[in-house]
Amino acid sequence: MADAKVIPFDDDRSRGGGAQRPVRRRSAAGGRRKADPAVGREAAVSPLPGRQGGEEGDGGTSAPGASPAASVAAGAAALAGEAPGGQEAGEKPLGAPGPAAGDWDRRIAGGLAFLRRRLTGDYEVDEFGYDAELTDQVLMSMLRPMYEKYFRVEVKGIENIPSEGGALVVANHSGTLPLDGLMLQVAVHDNHPAGRHLRLLAADLVFMLPVVNELARKAGHTLACTEDAERLLRRGEVVGVMPEGFKGIGKPFGERYKLQRFGRGGFVSTALRAGAPIVPCSIVGAEEIYPMIGNAKTLARLLGFPYFPITPTFPWLGPLGAVPLPTKWTIQFGEPIPTDGYPPEAAEDPMLMFNLTDQVREQIQHTLYKLLVQRRSVFF
Repeated sequence: MADAKVIPFDDDRSRGGGAQRPVRRRSAAGGRRKADPAVGREAAVSPLPGRQGGEEGDGGTSAPGASPAASVAAGAAALAGEAPGGQEAGEKPLGAPGPAAGDWDRRIAGGLAFLRRRLTGDYEVDEFGYDAELTDQVLMSMLRPMYEKYFRVEVKGIENIPSEGGALVVANHSGTLPLDGLMLQVAVHDNHPAGRHLRLLAADLVFMLPVVNELARKAGHTLACTEDAERLLRRGEVVGVMPEGFKGIGKPFGERYKLQRFGRGGFVSTALRAGAPIVPCSIVGAEEIYPMIGNAKTLARLLGFPYFPITPTFPWLGPLGAVPLPTKWTIQFGEPIPTDGYPPEAAEDPMLMFNLTDQVREQIQHTLYKLLVQRRSVFF
């Protein structure tokens, strides 16, 4: 069979410069059908037996009953590089396995560009050492599988963190190792509509450990001091603090979900000076990842640690004992407590700081109890 002759859309003959020869295609009965002279183009063509609409080899045949205008529109979309049904070319069809080839190309190109910027030093860090690009592209990607698949974190009340401006997130601290802070950072970044970043205030020990020090700085953590926290809040950052400190993270398993002392209320004074709202945060699930049944205090003093945990698996199983239990987590952000209505001298009022500190602590503790009652199981 001779090949059909294709006439381009911009050919002069299609503009009245000459008589256009109608394109002829084989009908379902095996004969040929001429175009309708009244409309100037071919009538709808039925698909060949055993084929569905849109699967024919000529690439332009429509489904049975389709109008001529629909057939022309489908052909124009194909020439324009669009897939049927309004789907863009290169887009992964519904149910297709794996990303499209175009997605892989973009990922590879983005990865190469990222490596080039790393090697040439063409990236920025702020005055605290925070590397936003490295955090988004690498650190968050490393933590996200643990957040989504291992701990299966459920987030509630993320809308209580403002979309712009400074805010101080105050959370309970637990788990023997500070994984709750890292999961809290992913929760804010991945769930907030504005994609905000959480800048955590960390203890001195974090910045004394090799490798951990550099990673913490790159991830946006800074020293838990009033000056750094106030500067971040005035710059409009979301700052995270866990006032329990080592008393919370290193408490015995028998005291789980019982908040320890919140210090002297320094975080309240910082929020008052910056006029930033305080957002209470309750984390359930972190207490059980490393059930601490003992504390080797002598060994802890020799190593310079605040405690040396003994769990049902550590140190008995060696490195395997450091694998956390796959508990189910819930992170809930409470209603913010505004501080911008207080006068500047309020930050020096010890009674006001005590009352606000107690209010935040009570709100976190009450939410913890509520979440524990709603929880069906530690692991599900």
